[in-house]
Amino acid sequence: MARIIGGITTSHVPAIGRALAKELQQTPYWKPFFDGFLPVHDWLARNKPDIAVVFYNDHGLNFFLDKMPTFAIGAAAEYHNADEGWGLPELAPHQGDEDLSWHLIDALVEAEFDLTTCQEMLVDHAFALPLELLWPEGPCPVRTVPICINTVQFPLPSAARCYKLGQAVGRAIEAWESDARVVVIGTGGLSHQLEGERAGFINKEFDQMFMEKLVSDPLWATRYSIPDLVELTGTQGVELVMWLATRGALLGDVAKIHSNYHIPISNTAAGLMLMENA
Repeated sequence: MARIIGGITTSHVPAIGRALAKELQQTPYWKPFFDGFLPVHDWLARNKPDIAVVFYNDHGLNFFLDKMPTFAIGAAAEYHNADEGWGLPELAPHQGDEDLSWHLIDALVEAEFDLTTCQEMLVDHAFALPLELLWPEGPCPVRTVPICINTVQFPLPSAARCYKLGQAVGRAIEAWESDARVVVIGTGGLSHQLEGERAGFINKEFDQMFMEKLVSDPLWATRYSIPDLVELTGTQGVELVMWLATRGALLGDVAKIHSNYHIPISNTAAGLMLMENA
């Protein structure tokens, strides 16, 4: 059977792509952020995953307000990155894993999750930049399965529902008849708000508590409603549900291998965690 070797959670703001394109990684502003990934690079080199299942949120590239699925999953041979209007370089297509995609689709529908299945899918910075951060030498060497969670158009799925989605994904991966080594990745957050009276809002205390509880008591965060999380983390901070889905996919107790927290990058609290099944 397939094996989940660990979970990685990280932020995904477009400014990261601009820093990569301009090779600003070692400038004083960016160094504390990029240096946080060095232990993760070492872990990936040692553990050599075959596939990355990526929980992320689309920002209007593939889905827009007229058609916004709660949960969508890719079932394509490859996934193309495209211009979102940020002026970021377009990356090479990411290779998909259609066998795992369809296995997950069947299992999730059986588990009563209603999915939008995408046999063609554009992926934006929320998907592409974290993979570039994790494998900076490029191109991304692993096959991918994108799972998109709506954090844009209300009503949003609850934190508890996203955690349960992750659990269903984890069970399905471990039931897949394959010798593949799978890493689960969740991208987004942490606290930030881009507009309105609270533009620039960051809640360091909550972010750090969330990261601690993600390891020891992930159900802690599922007790907050979406309006509560928006109040605590900002309008865009609700992206932390991707971290919860990733933690859910790890199924049991976990050990924290590495973490990093840095503020701000582009008015965002940037977090990074690497977890393994204990």
